Amino acid sequence: MVRTKIVGAALAALAVAGLAVAVPWGVASGDDRAAQARRGPLVIGHRGASGYRPEHTLASYELAARMGADYVEPDLVATKDGRLVARHENEIGTTTDVASRPEFAGRRTTKVVDGVSLTGWFTEDFTLAELKTLRAVERIPDVRARNTLYNGRFEVPTLEEVVDLSRRLSRELGREIGIYPETKHPTYFQEIGLPLEPRLVDVLDRKGLNRHGAKVYVQSFEVANLKWLKSRVRVPLVQLVGATGAPYDFVKAGDKRTYRDLVTPAGLAEVRTYAAGVGAEKSLIIPRDAAGYLQQPTTLVRDAHTRGLVVHSWTFRNENTFQPADFRTSTDPTAYGRAFEEYARFYATGLDGVFADNPDTAVEARKG
Repeated sequence: MVRTKIVGAALAALAVAGLAVAVPWGVASGDDRAAQARRGPLVIGHRGASGYRPEHTLASYELAARMGADYVEPDLVATKDGRLVARHENEIGTTTDVASRPEFAGRRTTKVVDGVSLTGWFTEDFTLAELKTLRAVERIPDVRARNTLYNGRFEVPTLEEVVDLSRRLSRELGREIGIYPETKHPTYFQEIGLPLEPRLVDVLDRKGLNRHGAKVYVQSFEVANLKWLKSRVRVPLVQLVGATGAPYDFVKAGDKRTYRDLVTPAGLAEVRTYAAGVGAEKSLIIPRDAAGYLQQPTTLVRDAHTRGLVVHSWTFRNENTFQPADFRTSTDPTAYGRAFEEYARFYATGLDGVFADNPDTAVEARKG
């Protein structure tokens, strides 16, 4: 962390002097460059503070902001009547109490989403009013049993409600809380006549957030929708990349490229033509060996910075089951590992932001 602080101080000095910096701190957001360089990597509340509350609820987002997160991340899917709501997936059997609602038993069905057959209940088969009668539940109760205490307490929020919450908390906390929406399964929703992107643009327009300097990032695992958004939004776009697989729009079009192709030097150069950053799965930055131990960092952060892209990495979680083998504290998968040590390793790579289920830990870790 000493190296990180020295680099941050140097970047801050250069930014104050009005000079260009090699590492694009804040280039893709409305943050003041010098302030971000001093503060360190952005902390993005992954689905809110999902380590402590059922994910994608206003309670989860609010807790993330109060814990110090710079941004909160709503994943967006569409309702039958075309509203954007925050759910990790359009299948809601594991994140709401819909399975216990006899009035919706007939909605259970099987669909193919991004080439995968899924059985359950889907947001596009419910109006917003119907979804509002449901309540969120903990998605991974075997790991986060304590979060089940909050099952049944919180609604499924709309994107507008997340924006309004971020504004209220920004006023209350005296610092701007950004939003970092992800469009989920954009090709699928396009094909069923509920495209996400025009609806997202509409909300950003109506809320006064479709402007340069707004504290907003928009992210996607697909490519074509980001290219479509490029000429329609004034906020930075982020290309999400996994360690395996490929963008579904590539698969659908017969394009043989994978996510790993997108993080080669040539791939990053192409990403830079439509996006301001890369949202990379952690192992693309520091791989793990077959036993789960961290290896040496790749060149991804350096390669992305060279091409003017910021790098935000996902997902950081405190529990042993998610930690590298280096930092597990026991064989109990639900116990906390030595998360500060993991953050230190990743912060030292010079990355620009982290998606964290436990935002308070990420904020504390960047203090060094």
